[in-house]
Amino acid sequence: MLTRLSIRNIVLIEALDLDFGRGLGVLTGETGAGKSILLDALGLVLGDRAETALVRAGEAKASVTASFEFSELPPAVAEALDDADIELEPGEPLIIRRQVKADAGSKAFINDQPASVALLRELRPALVELHGQHDDRGLVNPRGHRALLDRYAGTGLAGLARHWAQWAKAEAQLSEARSDVEQAKADQDLLIAHLAELTALEPQAGEEVRLAATRTDMQKAEKLSGELEELRHVWEGSDSPLASLRVAARKLDRIAGEHPMLTEALAALDRAVIEAGEAEEKLESAAEALVHDPQALDQAETRLFELRALARKHRCEVDQLPDLIREMRAKLDAIEGGEAQLDALEAAAKEAREAYVKAAEKAHDLRIKAARKLDKAVAAELAPLKLDAARFLTSIAALPEDKWGAHGMDGCEFLIATNPGADFAPLAKIASGGELSRFILALKVALAEKGGAATIIFDEIDRGVGGAVASAIGERLARLAADEGQLLAVTHSPQVAARGAQHYLIAKASSGTVTKTSVALLDEAGRQEEIARMLSGAEITSEARAQADRLLEGV
Repeated sequence: MLTRLSIRNIVLIEALDLDFGRGLGVLTGETGAGKSILLDALGLVLGDRAETALVRAGEAKASVTASFEFSELPPAVAEALDDADIELEPGEPLIIRRQVKADAGSKAFINDQPASVALLRELRPALVELHGQHDDRGLVNPRGHRALLDRYAGTGLAGLARHWAQWAKAEAQLSEARSDVEQAKADQDLLIAHLAELTALEPQAGEEVRLAATRTDMQKAEKLSGELEELRHVWEGSDSPLASLRVAARKLDRIAGEHPMLTEALAALDRAVIEAGEAEEKLESAAEALVHDPQALDQAETRLFELRALARKHRCEVDQLPDLIREMRAKLDAIEGGEAQLDALEAAAKEAREAYVKAAEKAHDLRIKAARKLDKAVAAELAPLKLDAARFLTSIAALPEDKWGAHGMDGCEFLIATNPGADFAPLAKIASGGELSRFILALKVALAEKGGAATIIFDEIDRGVGGAVASAIGERLARLAADEGQLLAVTHSPQVAARGAQHYLIAKASSGTVTKTSVALLDEAGRQEEIARMLSGAEITSEARAQADRLLEGV
């Protein structure tokens, strides 16, 4: 709840520190005293636009600080702070500070840590619920009506949300499978053509390296064979150098015995013939080894080029072609088995949908029963609030399937008709400012809502009413404050003011050209005097004081 509001240099307020407690707090004062300034200041720390006109004349900047304390931090607040990396120790108050400069610009802080205005707006629904003349949030906004009715009905949406998630997952899987099969079917002819081309070639892992090595060896042999052919005259034919060397050796053998030097020459020549013979054998062996089939070379080169061309076509490496064949076969198999898989997924999605619809229909039945009960409860509150001619209706409408969700299949909106025979319409479109606030009060009392904002503010809910109606409003505000913990009411009604657990007087005073607004927490005597003023006007009479005493004693 809101425990403290500190204001510095906001319009007519120079410096103000207000402490708030539980229960009903009332704020009174003459018209124009500055009650709206307090609401504007509070709105500033809750993310309202920072208008430079809020800064007090002659000052460079203004600031507002609001402190909130909780027995347990609301989950929405905890989650928002965690997302913003703002730490709050258990039991530590939440302190929001907003500064506005006279030359434009503003800063926001949460427990002295910089914060965005967007974060302040995110925190607002859990901190303060404001109902006033231009209320466009809270109970007026139909976006929250279904959640309010569900809390009232105790619908319990956890199971429904689980069924929705399971159905959504099943539908997503079915959609993905259908897309895959459709895409595969569209590619089927191309897949078959590609697979036939690849299968005909039958690429093998590591084949490119082997073919490249074979081609290199054959090209080298072809070159060496040509060079050996040029050397063949050395050892082949009767006029080859080797044949001549052997003839010379035979001739020398016939005369070698005639002289020792000839014998030595013959021995050297014999050695030369032996070495040359060995060389001849080596050359012949090499020639035989280098013999190759030109057709085999052509075949190796052709296959290597075909493999590389296919790899380029499919944008992969040659060694990846066997894997590509397996992938294509798997895709074709998936097309063939896809229909069976789709049948299974369709059955699962249908089953999940039926489970969701069953849970949603159960939630619908609970909402219908709760709506009838709520309509009666609100109707019982309208007459005492001088809205006896009005009618209230909780409208529950079936949503189109594309609008279904974790919340179910229903749309929900609170409608009213202010005159007999008039059509029902949304709250904000029919009710006047005062009527709207009273409708909201009646609805909140009927709902006995829990888990809403920590602080509820009603701005002039008693506008245009008095007597028994004002007394009824005061009684219901006090009852609602006891249920909710903290409720603040800006009021002109003495009957409402008398119900307050705390009473704040807002006053405006002028000194020369300077006008200031002040707020004071009244004691019992002060409350009697202020309520007497509200009863009598400018001059407070003894009868007014006596009537004020009766009002205070009667609560």
